[in-house]
Amino acid sequence: MVSGVVIAVAGVVAAAVALGPVLLWYDRDYLGMDTSALHSLNHHLVHFLRHDRITLAGTMTAIGILYAGLAVGGMRRRWPWARRAYLVSGATGFAAVLYLFVHGYLEPLHLALAAMLLPLFAAAVLRPAERPGWTSSPEGPERERRRALTGQLLMVVTGFGLLVGGVGVSVVGLTGVFVHADLEFLATDPGVLRAANGRLLPFIAHDRAGFGGALLAAGLAIMLLSAWGWRRGEAWVWWTLASAAVTGFVPAVATHLSIGYVDLGHLAPVLLGIVLSVTSLTLSRPFLCAR
Repeated sequence: MVSGVVIAVAGVVAAAVALGPVLLWYDRDYLGMDTSALHSLNHHLVHFLRHDRITLAGTMTAIGILYAGLAVGGMRRRWPWARRAYLVSGATGFAAVLYLFVHGYLEPLHLALAAMLLPLFAAAVLRPAERPGWTSSPEGPERERRRALTGQLLMVVTGFGLLVGGVGVSVVGLTGVFVHADLEFLATDPGVLRAANGRLLPFIAHDRAGFGGALLAAGLAIMLLSAWGWRRGEAWVWWTLASAAVTGFVPAVATHLSIGYVDLGHLAPVLLGIVLSVTSLTLSRPFLCAR
């Protein structure tokens, strides 16, 4: 549970930084520029960086909630599937830390957070003496059960969609840095930014690749929790997924709207994820939260 709380708190702190100074001291040292200089270079650039960082912060907070839920609702009760879900998602998240080395920008706090979490992760997944899988239990009224199965399918699809999105964002962050909608919002092209500051593109790419890795971890956690933990009366599953959906999706939409980055094609995956999540949670609540 501690690792989940640490990640969630780190996400909140990251959001506070993004809403405030945007850049920390080591960001300014690496770029040789502050936010005023970035704004002079391109009037949309600071807003773009803020939107990247708030979206990442929301995803981090959602991951923390998912891990805390898995720990309290599943791992403390020694369910093997909960530990496997945490292992798969967490291992993917730690592997994504290697993204930092691709562009040569080793963000100190990111590395420090990973170093702090690694022993906690190892201690959690190496715990012995697991219980066997679920025992049989009443599934309730047939109509309720069928609606819950539809909700389960939709939530698994949502997790898979985040996983696919994580792959796409990771590829963009490790290669081209921007998608077409980004360049339209910035009203520039990568060559202009590269000519103005040779470190600017690696800096932006580092944020984007980190967001891609976070999406991979979140998508796997949601998909596996939904596939393996869907059982009547397990209200913690519903509350964990609902809380993660709010903290993950709401900041992403809010920051796009606040800066005027409202390209429908760009926002479509997020809006679809919201529709799927709300529908899933509505259909499954009577089943998962049954007494």
